[in-house]
Parts: sequence; C-alpha cells; structure tokens
Amino acid sequence: MIDVTLLSLFIPTFFLVSITPGMCMTLAMTLGMSVGIRKTLWMMYGELLGVAIVAIAAVIGVSAIMLKYPQLFNVLKFIGAGYLLYVGVSMWQSKGKLALSAASEKTTQVMNKQLFIQGFVTAIANPKGWAFMISLLPPFINTELDLAPQLSLLIAVILLSEFSCMMIYATGGKTIAKLLTQANNVKILNKISGLLMMLVALWLALS
Repeated sequence: MIDVTLLSLFIPTFFLVSITPGMCMTLAMTLGMSVGIRKTLWMMYGELLGVAIVAIAAVIGVSAIMLKYPQLFNVLKFIGAGYLLYVGVSMWQSKGKLALSAASEKTTQVMNKQLFIQGFVTAIANPKGWAFMISLLPPFINTELDLAPQLSLLIAVILLSEFSCMMIYATGGKTIAKLLTQANNVKILNKISGLLMMLVALWLALS
C-alpha cells in the first residue's frame, strides 16, 4: 500500500531538487563534455547506487551514526575531493584518461570502473545529499502503512529523477564539446572540463 497523495507531491518536489545545479549534475556535464554521454553513463550508475544507499541509510537510521562520528564522514569526503582534484588537474593539463586528444575525434579509452567509482564517491561523500535525504524523505512516508513498499517506490522515483536530470546535463556538456571540437579548440575544452572538475572537488571538500 502507498499514499498516492504523498507520492504525487514527492515526484515534482524531488525533480525540482534534482534539476538544480549541484555536484553530481556538474560532474555529469563535465564528463559529457570530455568523454561523451555513453561513457558518462558509468558515472551515473555509480551515482545512482550511492544515492540509493544514502536514501535507505537516511530512513533506517545509519545517518545517526554518521552524525555521531563526523570524522569518519570527513575522511571519506576529503578522499573523494582529492581524487576529483587529481582528475581535474590531469584534464587541465590535457593528460590522463579523461582528457580529449587533438589527434583523434574519438575520446580516449576510459576505464568504466574509474567512472563508476567517481560517481559513487561523489554521491556518498556529499553531505548536502545526506542532509537532504534526512529532511525530505521522512515527511513523505506514511507511518500507518508498510515501510518497504513506500521506500521502494520513493527510491525508484529518486533514481529516475536523478538519471533524467544527469542526462540533461550530460547532453548539454556534449553539445558544448561538439562546438569546441569543431573549432579545433580541444585544449580549451580540456581546460574547461578540468576547471569544472576541480570546482566540484573544492565544492565537496568545503561542503
């Protein structure tokens, strides 16, 4: 059993939150520019898994442990930020697997595992994501009904909304990349992508 009224309110609410520029959306746009939409899907899969884990943890109370021992959360956050910063610097210097090559129209081979981890760490280590799930999900759960079907449906809505919005951002990034590569500005594209990646890393570290 589900509460249709609460669900009808949750769908537009979460979509508006998802479409708002954030770390994961910026990351999707950046990777859309540098490696294309198909490769960016691997980052999205990791991000969606991370978001699902955060949502479930926020409901079942794991978040209370994270709040009680913030130093553990901070370690994970800074590791994630450091990794993203390293990737961003490499892209800025037109080095590494995420950088475009002027000698080829095809993107360099990127390990799917690397992209998956990138999305997963960004979602898990995002304190705003935790705060949002803790504050948003409980009001949309009817305590008089079974938790499992309600939570399953809410998570399905969350993942669909997140995926749709990341696709929008990644498509926008891909469009920008096409314009720049047509003008033979591959190095500029790498610098833009690298700068955005470094901003995401700084954003994560300071959040």
